[in-house]
Formats: sequence, C-alpha cells, structure tokens
Amino acid sequence: MHFELAVPGLFAGATEARPPALELLLARGRAVTLQSRSLEAWLRHEFGLEAQPLPAGALTLLARNEDPGTACWARADPVHLRLMRERLIVVPSAAFALSREEADALAEALNRHFAGVLSLRVADPHRWCAQLAEDLSLDTPAALEAAGRDVDLTARIGGEAGKRWSRLLNEAQMLLHAHPVNQAREARGEAAVNSLWLWGAGRAPQGLKGRWQSVSAADPVPLGLAKLAGAQQRALPQSADEWLTRACGEGRHLVVLDALRAPLALGQGAEYRECIDMLEKHWFAPLLAALRAGRAGMLTVHVPDAAASFETTRGDLRRFWRRRRALERYA
Repeated sequence: MHFELAVPGLFAGATEARPPALELLLARGRAVTLQSRSLEAWLRHEFGLEAQPLPAGALTLLARNEDPGTACWARADPVHLRLMRERLIVVPSAAFALSREEADALAEALNRHFAGVLSLRVADPHRWCAQLAEDLSLDTPAALEAAGRDVDLTARIGGEAGKRWSRLLNEAQMLLHAHPVNQAREARGEAAVNSLWLWGAGRAPQGLKGRWQSVSAADPVPLGLAKLAGAQQRALPQSADEWLTRACGEGRHLVVLDALRAPLALGQGAEYRECIDMLEKHWFAPLLAALRAGRAGMLTVHVPDAAASFETTRGDLRRFWRRRRALERYA
C-alpha cells in the first residue's frame, strides 16, 4: 500500500516544535523537487486539469452528492472585508464563527434579491456555491490564500463581465450590511459577513483520471475530484490508525491534511504549533510505525507550497547516517 499525504504549509510557519516521527520520515526519505503550488493548483495538476481553472463550485456540490449539471458554478464563500487605512483586506470565514442558521438566512436573502442572476447553495456555513448566469474566468485564489490581501476582484475578472460583477457584489454588500443577521453579529462584537469571495468558477469536467484508489479529505474539492475520477471518497478520519483499521486495499491512497492552512493564513503562531503537534501524534507517528511494521509499503509526504515531496520506504529507515533536521531547514 502506498500512503500519500498532502500537507500544505508544513514548512511555512516558524515553530519550535520538533516532531520526531515527521523529522525522521523527511530525513530518511528521498526528496523530489517540484513546482511550488497552492493546494488547489497542486490538485489541478495531479488530476490533469491544468488546461482549465479548478471548478471548485461544481466539485463542492459533487462532494455533497448534489448534481451541478452542465451549469457554471463558482465558490462564493462568505468573507468579512475590513477597512485598514485606505485598504480593504480579505478576512476569510476561517477567522470567525458562523452558524448554519446564519449562513442559510444570508444566502436566502441574496437568492431572493438576485433571482435569475445568482443562485446560492450553502454546502456548509463556510463554503457557499453560486450558479452563475454566465461563464466567468476567475483569476482568484481561495479565500484562505487571499487572507490579508487587498480586494481587487474586478481586475481579476476584467472586461464588461468584471464591471457587471463589481456592481453585483457592491449591491450584495449593501444588502448584507443591512441584514438582521449581521446587525446582530455586530451588536455582539463579531465580524459581519459583508461580502462574497468568488473563486473556482467552471463546469464539472468530464473524463477525469487520477492515480489514487481513494481520497480522504475534509475539504470537498479533492473529494469532488475523486468522485469524477472514480476513486473512493472518504471523510477525513481523526487519525492514521483509524484510517488503517478500515483501509480499502492495496494501491495508492491520498489523504489531504490541510489543518495548517488557516492558522498560517491568519498569523496564529500558537495554533500552528498545536496543529504540528496534532499531525505528529495522530498521523506521522502512527504512519512511521505502520511503515516499520510493513503495514504500509511506501509513505509520500507532499508539501505543494514548498515545491517538494518526500518518499520513504521501510528500507529507507535504515539510513541512520541521514540525521533529522528541524522543519524550518526545509523551507
């Protein structure tokens, strides 16, 4: 069994943690240099979609067992736009709590107002999908990737379509500002959901191929890709031990561990270190034990944003002369 982990942000945050199992796997394995990519760009590449944008909206619906049909869908995630001096910056919803009831109420108000132009579905409180009346080519990263950046959505769309969507988003922001949900949130001192972050527009691709027999993730985008590629889709388990107890046979299996992305994007150093410790305890240490016991034939750790992958077999663990290094040394 070839067990593969995609762990964006693994080397990007300063940390005093020294996870011994992870450091050993990296030191004894064979490093492969790749192109630096975001997780979304890496998934696009791995599933052979480089000729088109990643259709994150349609893929999110597929992961929820909803049919996107042949329509153009985008992700329209709820965000807070914060004015800092003369700049508007993006605060993704990972930075604040949002209940399902609040999300449903806001989306329902937008659907009423923009009937025939924009149709929203709430996949979960932090992930919304929008059916678009026209195809859009969006050069826009996911909201987490855009955290702290200036807002310039019109420039990312361009042309007349960009102007129309700029007007639509301005109108949506006014509606959201006046909504009772946001008035109540502001009264409690919470961030208002005052805009939508459009990204990942496109139609569900056909004839997708992948190299994995199963894909496990918390994010619906890789699960949607797995479904189209004919691979088994699995909710992210709590640990590698849980995954191994219900492993689905030989072959290659991908697990997307993206817990580091939010604390990294939000500058939460303590939370980032806690996530490193959690990954060590629940994933890297059990997988190192599984490799030593022969329950896994190979373990590959992909770090897309660091442009590297590390492949380790049981025999590689005997290379005692390759000493462990701190994670920062791989950045």
